[in-house]
Amino acid sequence: MISPPRSRNDFLIGIICALPLEHEAVGHVVDEFWDIKPGRAVGDTNSYSFGRIGDDNVVLVMSGMGKANAASTAASLHISFPNLELVLVTGICGGVPTSDSSAELLLGDVVISKAVVEYDFFPNKVRSKSSIDDRLARPTRHVRGFVARFETNRLRDALEDRSAIILEELQSRAEVKGQASVYRYPGADKDCLFIPSYRHRHQSDCDICTSESEEVCDASRKISCSELGCDEKQLIARKRLDQNWKLQNAGREKEAQAPFVFVGHFGSGDTVLKSGEERDRLARAHDIVAFEMEGAGVWDEVPCIIIKGVCDYADSHKNKGWQNFAAATAAAVTKALIEEYPKTDKPRKQIDDSSRAESEESSEVGRDAPIFYADVSKCNIFTGFHSSGGTQIINFG
Repeated sequence: MISPPRSRNDFLIGIICALPLEHEAVGHVVDEFWDIKPGRAVGDTNSYSFGRIGDDNVVLVMSGMGKANAASTAASLHISFPNLELVLVTGICGGVPTSDSSAELLLGDVVISKAVVEYDFFPNKVRSKSSIDDRLARPTRHVRGFVARFETNRLRDALEDRSAIILEELQSRAEVKGQASVYRYPGADKDCLFIPSYRHRHQSDCDICTSESEEVCDASRKISCSELGCDEKQLIARKRLDQNWKLQNAGREKEAQAPFVFVGHFGSGDTVLKSGEERDRLARAHDIVAFEMEGAGVWDEVPCIIIKGVCDYADSHKNKGWQNFAAATAAAVTKALIEEYPKTDKPRKQIDDSSRAESEESSEVGRDAPIFYADVSKCNIFTGFHSSGGTQIINFG
């Protein structure tokens, strides 16, 4: 049985989620929660949960949405848990569709960060946060080396295989708790990608949506594509999606739901991106694979990896139907990464052989000798001692 950690110094891995649904999904991959109260540093207002994944102690915290909230949460986390080697920012994101038919990005796939680009400043200013403060340079290089492993086909395939197993375990745990439907694969038929220029809006009977401007009414934003009547002729056909549809219809849903893992650049900002055309423009200019809202804030504070499940395509057709499943796939990949993460040995005080030998030798002196007591209050000088017939004699002058 694994014992709970004794102090905050025993935590090496932290997990930050922005939303309750993301935190809930991660909770289903934690092997055991610790009922402990290790406290927190002065000024830290975060509320933490503690547990273990495998043999690793993990501390979980919710930040709220946006870079500022994430940065504040990460800074306090790092102060209260100074030995953290790695922080994982886990949750959901908007994905960028790929043109490569051999590796099409679909809803439910997971993106792992290689670098972060802030997109709030487009088009006037773009700042790539692929490097961070010098005091975090060494662990950050270590993290980058770790992530680079999964740019190889062999290790990425192994990560995907392990993540698929963990996803099934997560779904089983949720089912036991009566939440089977929450993390169920929504289905290939619900994965809809429209051409970038086709907007999610009323096609008639709405003065705002049918105007020549790109404005859409509030009502259209709140309803699904099927309810709104989005034209299916504007959908983009995808080979991998067709394969998943066939697997699903053949009763092989476990294979259909297994997420692909992509390693690349995140676009990170406080504004939710809802434009297919703008998405593609930014993606082409900065090699962005996905868009999210917390990574840039954490990136400057602690050595981190962003792990996000794709719940929409960052266009006007956004909906919440894939959010829970995408949070689950991200949680599964998070656990798989923690299992693979190489831990650093704790530093130990070095003692040379001569010092150790001297210490051991001195500890043996007088170990079995009897102890004598005497009144020496009137004696001024200790002159020595000698042995006579096995008796220790102390001389005073």
